[in-house]
Formats: sequence, structure tokens, C-alpha cells
Amino acid sequence: MQRFTAACAQFAVTPGAVRENVEKALAWTERAARETGARLVVLPESVTTGFTPGCPVEALWAQVDTLPGPLTAPVAALARALDLYVVFPTYERGATPDVVYNSAALFGPEGLLGVYRKTHLFPTERRAAGGWSTPGMTPVVVQTPLATIGLTICYDGDFPELYRCEAVRGAEVIVRPSALLRSFEIWEMTNKARAYDNHVYIVACNAVGPDAGGNYFFGHSMVVSPIAQTLALGRGTEDIVAAELDPEPLKRISYGSVSPMIFDHLEDRNLAAYSDVLTPARSRFEPSRRVSHEQ
Repeated sequence: MQRFTAACAQFAVTPGAVRENVEKALAWTERAARETGARLVVLPESVTTGFTPGCPVEALWAQVDTLPGPLTAPVAALARALDLYVVFPTYERGATPDVVYNSAALFGPEGLLGVYRKTHLFPTERRAAGGWSTPGMTPVVVQTPLATIGLTICYDGDFPELYRCEAVRGAEVIVRPSALLRSFEIWEMTNKARAYDNHVYIVACNAVGPDAGGNYFFGHSMVVSPIAQTLALGRGTEDIVAAELDPEPLKRISYGSVSPMIFDHLEDRNLAAYSDVLTPARSRFEPSRRVSHEQ
């Protein structure tokens, strides 16, 4: 991993105005790179439309595009022109009009490097609840000259297994574009826990402003170190935050401490104790309503 600066650009989208939002994303990406020197810029979840699309899945399919496709060609061109890596989250057309993925595409100077399709759909976006998204099934980790980058999206951050999987596959930085509506405490806790669990950097860009469902997102994008230090924290409005990522972040047990780090959460796992990890289960406590995962 190189020493480099990672940035989050959180800005309000216009619900459903796809081309306008792409133009705004380009402007904020360019600004983040210019003002912070960032080599990696992460944008919020579903940046082309807003999280809740406010239309049937077939209409959403018609608004968005494949990855790659004409809609994201300007993003690829900007990444190439600025020698930049950009995480561009958007709904993605599937093979038929009833299939839309909640995706995050990683563009670099070389072009499109990887597409991650959200594996843990939030209940409101599941088709069984009248939603619009089809889940992906595959973790995505991409090797770049900057770092090995894992891709996740929002609600994925509640599931340690996905982050552990990406860390085991070599991720040094895991990005988390989000449109998170729950409390700031949950946002902060899950970002710090996933970073510390796996000794990875978390670059988490949260949406701000409204979507077509009447939701209003609270921002507070953050960059967290592999020892759970908040390196950057955004406000609750349009903002850019950035932090320099150190390629040797585990030498000391805590930030500001001179005590050496002598453990590694990946190496120190007792694998024999985890035989039940992939067993289907549910909480012993009932939520107010359960939403099926069936599509």
C-alpha cells in the first residue's frame, strides 16, 4: 500500500434527475481531488437517483444504465484525466427490466476496475417488501497501485462476515458508500468496529439531503483507521472530508501511544471455534416486522 489521501464527497442529489446528478458528482469529485490532493474519492450510495427511487423497478431500470455504459463514461474519463480512483455508486440495470442492482463501481486511470452489487439489502429496498433491488452474491476486492480496495455499501456495514471476507482476501481499505438513516452512534460504531475488527481503513461516505421517499440523510462521512481512530469526520450538510492513509498503521497500539502493537486480528483468529458462523439463524428477540429475503 502507498501513502495517499482518501476523500469522501457528500452532496445532495436531485431525486430521479440522473444526468444532473452525474454532472454534480463529476464536479464534486474534481473539487475533492483539487482541494485535498485525494487519489481516492468515494461518493454516496445511489448517487444518480437518491436511495428511494419513488418509482416501480421497471421505471428505475429505464432511468439508469449498465456498468460500464454511456452514463458512467464521463466518470471513467475524469478518473483517467486526473489519475484518480473514484467509487461511483449507482443503481445498475440487470439483464431484464425487473432486475436492478444497488451497485458501486470502482473507476481508475485504467478504466472500470470492479463492480460490487450490494449483498445485504436494507428491508425497504427488497422486492418482497415492495422495493426495487436484487441482491448481489459476491464480495469484491480490487488490487490497485494505491492499495487493495474492498467494496461494500451501507447496510453491509452491519455484517462483520462480509468485511472479514474482504480483509481475508487482502483488502487494506474498505469503502462504504451509504445512505444511512439510523443514528449517528450506529454509523460511527459500525464504521469503527469494522475497521478495528479487520485492521483495515474504512472510507465511509454518507448521503446528505432528501430522496424521493421523503427521507433526509445526515451526512457525517468519515475515514477510520485500522486501530479505530476517526481520521476525518464530515458535517450534516454538503461537505468534503479527507485523510492521509499511512501504509504502516499497526506499529502502535493506539494513536498517540508509544506502546507497540503486538497482535493481529486476522492472524490471531481461532478458526476451529467458528463452525457455526455460516449457519442460518435469527435473533431470539423479535423485530416489529420481518421482511423476507426472497426475490
